[in-house]
Amino acid sequence: MNIETGEVEMTSARRVERDIRKAIITMEIPPGAPLSEQDIAQKLNVSRQPVREAFIALARSGLVDIQPRRGTFVVKISLERMLESRFIRESLETAIVRRACERFDARVRTRIDFYLDAQVVSAEAGDHYGFQRADEMFHAALAEGAGCPTAWSVIDDIKAHMDRVCHLTLPSATALPLLIGQHRAILEAIDARDPDRAEAALKTHLSEILKALPTVQAAHRDLFI
Repeated sequence: MNIETGEVEMTSARRVERDIRKAIITMEIPPGAPLSEQDIAQKLNVSRQPVREAFIALARSGLVDIQPRRGTFVVKISLERMLESRFIRESLETAIVRRACERFDARVRTRIDFYLDAQVVSAEAGDHYGFQRADEMFHAALAEGAGCPTAWSVIDDIKAHMDRVCHLTLPSATALPLLIGQHRAILEAIDARDPDRAEAALKTHLSEILKALPTVQAAHRDLFI
């Protein structure tokens, strides 16, 4: 199974968006950096139109700022927007895991084990972005299995600032095994049909970013607004 499910059917604009998003999330393209339509089109061997469409999609996600007659720039990390998106995410995912305890698609449940295994492999390889992608697929599968995949689409659309802060926390020696353990705790509570335990496990998991935030900000002040 491939983490990037449906990749073959992706449009050129979607592939370009994915590649630019990855570069922004991993800080390969740092906050504040300008983005050149022409340079990216040449690098990715596409026309300028899919790059333009990708910029528009990334602007909707809050990762880039398109300024008429000035250019397109990577947005710096907004603490305010990150905290707001974390609040919205926790509210929606709490409802997701509670619903998952009532009913869960058995086919999706089997697939979730693959995403957990992929996280272990990525952690052992020190592949932080691969770990982050498997993490996203785990949470997306929770929503799908609970019968509300649109809820994850809403979360995915607003969590851009969270993603970059999360990526900055992953190099910690203890971060990856801890997050994997928290995912297992969420899943065990769902398997046990225990909504209170599932909610508590989820909230513990999503609070990790708040614990790490002061250290990340102190180490990377130039990346924040």
